[in-house]
Order: sequence, then C-alpha cells, then structure tokens
Amino acid sequence: MLKVFSWAAIAIAIVYAAICFALLQWQTRLIFFPASKLTLTPQMLGLPSEEVWLSISPQVEERLYGWWLPTLADACGTVLYLHGNGSNVSENLEQAYRWLKLGFNVFLFDYRGYGRSSGPFPNEERVYEDAQVALDYLLNQRGLDPRDIIVYGHSLGGAIAIDLAARNPNLAGLVLESTFTSLRDMADSERIYSLFPVNWILSQRFDSMEKVPSLTMPIMYIHGTGDRTVPYPMSQTLYAATRAPKQLYLVPEADHNNVAAIAEPEYLKTVSEFARSLSRLPSS
Repeated sequence: MLKVFSWAAIAIAIVYAAICFALLQWQTRLIFFPASKLTLTPQMLGLPSEEVWLSISPQVEERLYGWWLPTLADACGTVLYLHGNGSNVSENLEQAYRWLKLGFNVFLFDYRGYGRSSGPFPNEERVYEDAQVALDYLLNQRGLDPRDIIVYGHSLGGAIAIDLAARNPNLAGLVLESTFTSLRDMADSERIYSLFPVNWILSQRFDSMEKVPSLTMPIMYIHGTGDRTVPYPMSQTLYAATRAPKQLYLVPEADHNNVAAIAEPEYLKTVSEFARSLSRLPSS
C-alpha cells in the first residue's frame, strides 16, 4: 500500500511540475487572444480614415497596422486608443467612434500579432514597445504636441497606457476603462491559480500599481460595477494610489465591455467634461 501511495505521489508531483512549466513557458497564450480577421472597417461605417503602417525598427520586418480617424468637426485633441487583450482594432471601432463624436481625432492600431500587424505573438515587452511606436508616429509624423494627446486604454490597454505615460510624462491625460492593478492581483482573483507558485511563474507582470504613483497627468478611471472579468475595486485601488489629478467614474451593473453602452448619455458627458478640462484642449 505504501509503495502504491509513493508512486501516486510521484505521479502527482510530475503532473504538477509539468503544469507549472507549461504556465511558465506559455503564459502569454493565457493573456493575449489576438484575432487576424477584421470584422469591421471605417469604410463599412462611412467614416473618413487613413490606413497607417508603422515599422517597429529598420532592423526588423515587423509592422503595426492602424487607422487614423479624423473628427468631422474642428478637432479639440487626439486620442491614442490602446485596446485590450482580445480580437483586434475592428472590435473597437464603435468605442473609437464615440471619441470622434466628442470632437477628437483618434488613432487606433493593433499590437504585433493582432489583426494585420505582423510580428511574433505578443508579450508584455512587445506591446509596451508597440505603444511607444504609435505615440512616436503621432509626435513625429503627425507633428502633434504630447500635451494635446489623450491616451485611452481599455482593460489590458489600460496597463499599457499607464506604462506609456510613465515614460512620456508630458501627455495631456489618461482615460483608463475596466483596467486592473496587476496581473499578479488578477491571478489572485482566480482561485485556481492559488494552487501554483504564481510569483515564481509569472513573467508578464503589467504592474500598474507600481507605476501610477509616479504619474503627474490627469487620470480618469472608469469601471462597471458588474464587471465579471476585472473586479471594479481594482480601479478604486488604482485611484487611491494615484497622486495626480484624478477622477473615478463607476457605472452600476455594467460589465467589462459594455460600460459606454449601458450609460451612453452620462458616459459621453462625463468623459467629454474630463477631456475638455485638460488645459491645452480648446473648449469649443
């Protein structure tokens, strides 16, 4: 009986070690869910747009694909749109259109591995680099002043936006919707990961809590209280840790991806008032 128990224990240990190794090696597959097919384009919505291709560097043949969407009215600023971990830019056009209606130009793009953007499967380091390439495009090719650029990040895009702002402190402000404190905290919120040594395994950190105290630009946090993907208290925690001018907007019962749709009139009014309060943006 003891011998059988010993072999069973060894087998369990081997399986456990194998799972830990798999989580260590392939955790990006549990974080990023890119889709290559574009299901919607600006042309389908009748929106003026310009296709944009951005090279990562002269040394590699990897490019980012995106859309420059000019507002039909006189622009009162530009939004750099950083989407979340799923699908691609086509699933974010409806939200981008809301920014257009508020009077902002929008540049949205896909990280490497998403949509038409080429390159390897995404990871934390690459998406940070991709966001910087997109911002550099607005600064160097569009000739925009960083103080006229608002960065909008949804979910994982919020963590990318926070990292970008930490490296570019002259941005006008951040609007962070349905985002999280860190992937470590996200793992803690899922009971199954309590079985594993997450601190040792986790290489993709996206630690926004470490970065937000150093930010100086105005920040708005938005979250639905019915979010079943990212617990809304995470936005409250980020808000409490933020020293810069800040605002927290909670939408009752809204889930992870429908905050704007649930509270459309109030949402647009609240976001517009925040964006237009930023000092360099015209009030027209």
